[in-house]
Amino acid sequence: MGLFDKIFGNYSKKELAKIEPIKNKVLELESKYADMSDEELGGQTAILRGKLDELSTLDDVLPDALAVCREAAFRVLGKKPYPVQIIGAIVLHQGRIAEMKTGEGKTLVACLAAYANSLTGNGVHVVTVNDYLAKFQSEEMGKVFHFLNTSIGVVLTGMNKEQKREAYNADITYGTNNEFGFDYLRDNMVIYKKDKVQREHAFAIVDEVDSILIDEARTPLIISGQGDKSTKLYSLADRFAKTLKPVTVVEMDDKADNDLLDGDYIIDEKAKTATLTKSGVKKAEKAFNVINLMDADNMTLAHHINQAIKANGVMKKDIDYVVKDGEVLIVDEFTGRIMQGRRFNDGLHQAIEAKEGVEIARESKTIATITYQNYFRLYGKLSGMTGTALTEEDEFREIYKLDVIEIPTNKPVIRVDHPDVVFKTEKGKFNAVIEQVIECHKKGQPVLVGTVSVEKSEYLSRLLKNKGIKHEVLNAKHHDREAMIVAQAGKYGAVTIATNMAGRGTDIMLGGNAEYKSLADLQKMGYSEEVAVEAAGFSNTQDEEVLAARAEYKKLYAKYSEEVKELAEKVREAGGLYIIGTERHESRRIDNQLRGRSGRQGDPGESTFFLSLEDDLMRIFGGERITAMMDTFKVDENTPIQSKMLTSVIESSQKKIEGRNFNIRKNVLNYDDVMNTQREIIYKQRQQVLDGEDLHENILGMIKEFVEDSVNMYITDEDVQDNWNLQGLKDRLMGIITVEDDFNYTPQELDEITKKDIIDLLEDRALKIYAKREEDLGQELLHEIERVVLLKVVDTKWMAHIDDMDELKKGIGLRSYGQKNPVVEYRMEGMDMFDDMVASIREDTVRMLFTIQVRKNSAAPKREDVLKPGEHHNMTVRKAKKPGRNDLCPCGSGKKYKNCCGAGNGVQADEAEQAENSSDSSEK
Repeated sequence: MGLFDKIFGNYSKKELAKIEPIKNKVLELESKYADMSDEELGGQTAILRGKLDELSTLDDVLPDALAVCREAAFRVLGKKPYPVQIIGAIVLHQGRIAEMKTGEGKTLVACLAAYANSLTGNGVHVVTVNDYLAKFQSEEMGKVFHFLNTSIGVVLTGMNKEQKREAYNADITYGTNNEFGFDYLRDNMVIYKKDKVQREHAFAIVDEVDSILIDEARTPLIISGQGDKSTKLYSLADRFAKTLKPVTVVEMDDKADNDLLDGDYIIDEKAKTATLTKSGVKKAEKAFNVINLMDADNMTLAHHINQAIKANGVMKKDIDYVVKDGEVLIVDEFTGRIMQGRRFNDGLHQAIEAKEGVEIARESKTIATITYQNYFRLYGKLSGMTGTALTEEDEFREIYKLDVIEIPTNKPVIRVDHPDVVFKTEKGKFNAVIEQVIECHKKGQPVLVGTVSVEKSEYLSRLLKNKGIKHEVLNAKHHDREAMIVAQAGKYGAVTIATNMAGRGTDIMLGGNAEYKSLADLQKMGYSEEVAVEAAGFSNTQDEEVLAARAEYKKLYAKYSEEVKELAEKVREAGGLYIIGTERHESRRIDNQLRGRSGRQGDPGESTFFLSLEDDLMRIFGGERITAMMDTFKVDENTPIQSKMLTSVIESSQKKIEGRNFNIRKNVLNYDDVMNTQREIIYKQRQQVLDGEDLHENILGMIKEFVEDSVNMYITDEDVQDNWNLQGLKDRLMGIITVEDDFNYTPQELDEITKKDIIDLLEDRALKIYAKREEDLGQELLHEIERVVLLKVVDTKWMAHIDDMDELKKGIGLRSYGQKNPVVEYRMEGMDMFDDMVASIREDTVRMLFTIQVRKNSAAPKREDVLKPGEHHNMTVRKAKKPGRNDLCPCGSGKKYKNCCGAGNGVQADEAEQAENSSDSSEK
């Protein structure tokens, strides 16, 4: 405990003291609800909702709600939440983060808080890190909710809109952060309100909150469509990059002349960048036969070369990505999991595909995007739970306005955390790790060895094989066996190597896991994996095969439960689970998560980190002090080094990296906040349209503004008629408002006309033409067309605006050299671009509404009948054929389509329309 805490007291303890009376009220109500029949207890939900309607806040019924759910959990699952779990539920209800150690029953804590908040009827979202956890937790806790007459839904990848809508309409909805975010973006792309699946964002409980809100915060959610075709330039640039000589430095020195280094490009290990030297630039100019690589005409070539040297020099196979089944898959640096469906952005993924010789995919085009920070800030109340959050408390407070409350464990933690052992070389470190594993293995003590990369886990695996020690490996290449491997890591004599342990979601139980042993036997008996999983699940089913499997499962589970109890005692006698860390992670939180796997619920355990002065963290971020130590310690590679100074250097290095990563995430958010303001405006207006708001008056206003903008464009000097470009104005409005005979004024007539006269003339005519369209089409039909056309134009322009803003962001950082704040510049230019987009939306909407043709006898346009982005606005709506770029424009202007109505009219949006439902996320 620090001096500050000793003097002023710990923040969590102070807050827990305030929560204590609420917890005591819940415990006092235990006997009241225990005496009720099942029917009476199940009927309490309706009673509590009735009370809530009469009372002002949910806090008034909170103790009763938690006591009711606690008793229901005991009757249905045989689990009665401990007092510390009640405290955790109260913390979640208050919109805070509950830090609870591994194995303390966070799933049940979320159940209590979710039930209490479901009483409002506004919906509760329980957010998990993967589909497996979402499905399993919703089924297990679903039994409790069904008992209490509370509806529950689960949102999984691959569900259709009807299934998702039903799930979101439930009182409590389980799902992953990805699906919740993507569904929000998709909902803001629909044309009809009935196609939306989500409702309001009232309350969210985020499981593994640090993993979702911190680790994944650098990665925006992006819905993409197919973009430009993949070019041969990726392959050519890769072949060229492989001929260059790289030189690696720990950190680029601004003062030094880096071009004097003996290499064609420099790899900066700390910043993870690759930069061409003068030598490399000259070779590129010669290889691609260009005079100046830095010329504006060669920007595309330079970009491809830069991505190729980054792919070859910085991005490491089996660390940053793996290649599986001919596909490059990103590895999450924090969890060690494969990030399915995600791709590095800006052509880097294609550059890696070229490097690895696999098929190069097409680049994607962004249709809709949002960061996790801004998505989760949509919720009226946000809470979360994890085993490790205190180290990131400042970020939770600043970004999400969340404080962290440390919940005490149900039983004291008796795990022994040994001091770090440091070796001079990596080889010496791994020799010591193997010796420790052998020592534990001899006495039957299970060992979990944590590594920071796939590469290191496989290296360790080879060393253990050479020693004849049987073991399991869990990394991104064995992702599909994750739960099974983790569950059995506590068996007597088990040895498991795992790449990071963040958010695994499966507890390591001493002696093994009876559930997973039973599942394995079911599959040996001939049941499919799906049926076996259903047998252990909690869903209601009439499937005879599943019911038969459940009967077998109960027998197997009873048998293995007894075996596991005996084995668990043997493991406890051997010292419990031994955790070995082979390297310090960039974040202290990830190290704590690895340690936290041992010592759950009062079990014994041990942990030690084995480090070397050659580890990346020590070498890159330790600086000169580490280098000096390497020279000072005159010891061989197998002798451990112990030094308080060394330990402090390690911790300060981790703090530095955590601060740097926080700044990266904060920078991403600063830029997205600009987009978020604009996104909120667009999405709010879209929602008004979807809600059936009458747009007719708005459209009439847009017509007037369009006319006024057009006149201002061609009549800039109001007092000098000779400078008026009336021919240009007439051409601009031809086929919509003006005709050939317009503006044929004599000099005398021109002298007597003002700019306002022309605006009034054109506005009056435009409104009369539009009134005639309303008379011809009918009010109901025209208003429906207005709604759909506006939505389509807004979506097309918004997609283009996202790309434009992305391009602006790429170069805006250079403004800092001119002593300007890039974020401020981005905000100012971004708002100008937004204003231009709004004007463009207004123009295209008016043009379409004046020229769109509808088939006669149509009662009302169907969705497929309405003009789609990329179809010309002067054509019949159904089966309209888009003119070629060089065809004459059908509007009658006599110009080519590409130079007339085709220009800026969303002609690129067809592919985006086809890809509306494709989800993808790009690394930023």
